[in-house]
Amino acid sequence: MYKLISNLKKKQTEVVGTTMAVELPIAKEERVYNGKITCFVILSCMMAATGGIIFGYDIGISGGVTSMVPFLEKFFPEVHIKMKQDTNISNYCKFDSQLLTTFTSSLYIAGLIASLFASSVTRAFGRKPSILIGGAAFLIGAALGGAALNIYMLILGRVMLGVGIGFANQSIPLYLSELAPPRYRGAINTGFQLCVAIGVLSANLINFATEKIKGGWGWRISLVMAAVPASMLTLGSLFLPETPNSIIQRSKDHHKAKLMLQRIRGTNDVQQELEDLVEASNVSNSIKHPFKNILHRKYRPQLVMAIAIPFFQQFTGINVISFYAPILFLTIGLGESASLLLSAIVAGVVGTTSTFISMLMVDKLGRRVLFISGGIQMFLSQVIVGSIMATQLGDHGEISKIYAYLILGLICIYVAGFAWSWGPLGWLIPSEIFQLEIRSAAQSISVAVNFLFTFIVAQTFLSMLCHFKSGTFFFFGGCVVVMTVFVYLLLPETRNVPIEQMDRVWREHIFWKRIVGEKS
Repeated sequence: MYKLISNLKKKQTEVVGTTMAVELPIAKEERVYNGKITCFVILSCMMAATGGIIFGYDIGISGGVTSMVPFLEKFFPEVHIKMKQDTNISNYCKFDSQLLTTFTSSLYIAGLIASLFASSVTRAFGRKPSILIGGAAFLIGAALGGAALNIYMLILGRVMLGVGIGFANQSIPLYLSELAPPRYRGAINTGFQLCVAIGVLSANLINFATEKIKGGWGWRISLVMAAVPASMLTLGSLFLPETPNSIIQRSKDHHKAKLMLQRIRGTNDVQQELEDLVEASNVSNSIKHPFKNILHRKYRPQLVMAIAIPFFQQFTGINVISFYAPILFLTIGLGESASLLLSAIVAGVVGTTSTFISMLMVDKLGRRVLFISGGIQMFLSQVIVGSIMATQLGDHGEISKIYAYLILGLICIYVAGFAWSWGPLGWLIPSEIFQLEIRSAAQSISVAVNFLFTFIVAQTFLSMLCHFKSGTFFFFGGCVVVMTVFVYLLLPETRNVPIEQMDRVWREHIFWKRIVGEKS
């Protein structure tokens, strides 16, 4: 059981974060742009979305590596000895170890700082250079981690991974939303979260394989394999086109932007969209201090969403659900390795499949429907699981197989709800609601908030689990209720709204129109 619980440490971080609303003259009728989805856009967005794989791979790989005995013996021997010898500890407290937690979550602090620097790079040099820097930094981090000889080299590699993810997560969702046609923006942007899910699943399977390598160097393979998706992103970014929005914002080359628009939209009739881009760029270039400007009253709803959406995403409770899945498989009677493998496959397959369903439905049903339905799913699952844990699992002992099977089914329902709501939409919404003049800064704020609260949840989750026990499920269930009500009352529908016309949804919203409808 020790080895299995050890492996579960990885689940603490498995949680698995912009666009515009320009102060333009508000047309009484919605303007519809010409164009269609093109192979050029699909291929470009597929390549950019692979940035999600590096994020997901790190989420999946880091915890698995910290559970491997050779890794613990080399870098954290005191933790390994303590966890192995303490046999009387509560089921809820077996991994309340802040040292390993700090190592795992240190990446998010590096990512937080990097995402703020990425704002200036993305605004001044374009989305493409930020993606390139993200891939290159992650590649360096993978090499350092795989070759680590001491704790300092290991942490330096971890910091470089954080820098890479900070730049990638700041620029890629923004890039996808700007390049995609309005009618398909949700599906294309959700591809980022789909890649995150694929990265997590791949990492779990790799960990399962490398853990069995004799000689104690399997963890090096796990860490250095992160170079594969990083290399794909780094090399692929060299061939990515820059978005028309960025071209106009940086160079004012309207002809070049028009040619790019025609290429990505598959039509020559792009004048209307070009005019909106030019007008948005004129406003953007008049802003010298976007981080200061975003505090103005007219940007209040966007700022609230930039903070609230990533904040709520980290308080859905995905950590709690992920943490207990392998224990339940073991309870059913499977061996430790089989339990970990099956847990990874079930969570990965259900998550990936549900995210793919979200891609198909987000532009048909809308963002609000998925948010609310997913919230209801997650709430009910957490309440029922928490009730079973409270009545059937004490500080010691196991759950009967009947209840274990029931909880496993509820876990699948929960993971599905998260994977088609707060998982992908937590990245989509912040990437499509910001005006061009604040877009890069606002996206950085959104990513920084995401990293900050990922760090906080990762640092406090195991202590919370130890002290709250089954009450942890009810705590996060309450958070899901709050965030679902928040979406219902304050988040307008953004489906099919052109990115340059997003200001309209706030001015038409029953609450936000009282704020943005007035002059700053």
